[in-house]
Amino acid sequence: MGSIQRRRGPNAVGVYGRFTPLADGRKLLLKETILPMASNGSLFRLAPILTFVLALMGWVAIPRGEGYVYADRSRGVIYRFAVSSLAVYGIRIAGWSSNSKYAFLGALRSAAQMVSYEVSIGFIVVSVLMCAGSANLTEIVRSQKEVWYARPLFPIRRVFFVSALAETNRHPFDLPEAEAELVSGYNVEYSAMGFALFFLGEYGNMILMSSMTTVRFRGGWLMFGPLEPRSGRRVFGTKVCLMLRRFVWARAAYPRYRYDQLMRLGWKVFLPLSRGWRGLTSGILIGINGLV
Repeated sequence: MGSIQRRRGPNAVGVYGRFTPLADGRKLLLKETILPMASNGSLFRLAPILTFVLALMGWVAIPRGEGYVYADRSRGVIYRFAVSSLAVYGIRIAGWSSNSKYAFLGALRSAAQMVSYEVSIGFIVVSVLMCAGSANLTEIVRSQKEVWYARPLFPIRRVFFVSALAETNRHPFDLPEAEAELVSGYNVEYSAMGFALFFLGEYGNMILMSSMTTVRFRGGWLMFGPLEPRSGRRVFGTKVCLMLRRFVWARAAYPRYRYDQLMRLGWKVFLPLSRGWRGLTSGILIGINGLV
């Protein structure tokens, strides 16, 4: 980000600042946890733990290579939707239990934002399921052996990426934690490991959405065409890192949206576009099957 914005990044801890994340983590681990007097103590402690645990639960059904998956569920996509729909509860509980107006407004923004963009993501995933003919994530990857879905589904792949930015509350859609008007949003009252768990959960969801993009649109662990990789997990990891690079690039390059612009984009642009593309995909597939 320092290079993109033509400024000096963190460069004091280690060579070129490479140990800065470790130093930050150690600092947060050793700091004292402060519990606000007016907060609901049990829910205040539960919220960051819930956010972090749900970020880890999503990895259960994601295949990282041929046979490398914790649970090869026949309805892996449905499981992923179930887990992602629960992620909003951690942020809402944090905003309400903090008993702060800034945190509460951030929690309301996050709930509305995640619900709005999850609808368009759902229609996009339905288009992928129709092309693959299965809700199993491993089968979705195998169905892309000849061609990745990023090519025929190019327009909604872009819509999916922008919706993933909004779903994970990342820039330029980081309205739930906007410093300009909400100080720090839903996590404004958190410090020490409570803040660290929110931070890890947010970045864990970034990696998770990058993995889902790789599985659904970029062939998972598969290479182009008939080429077979020696290490499917290495190929999968490389693709995920390239997607994460786009998250960081978007944060450094774009200004924050206004809240009305965010809602208008989700409900008046992405939702009709994703529904229309679903209908177009189903019509094309029915026509091809009828000719065959």
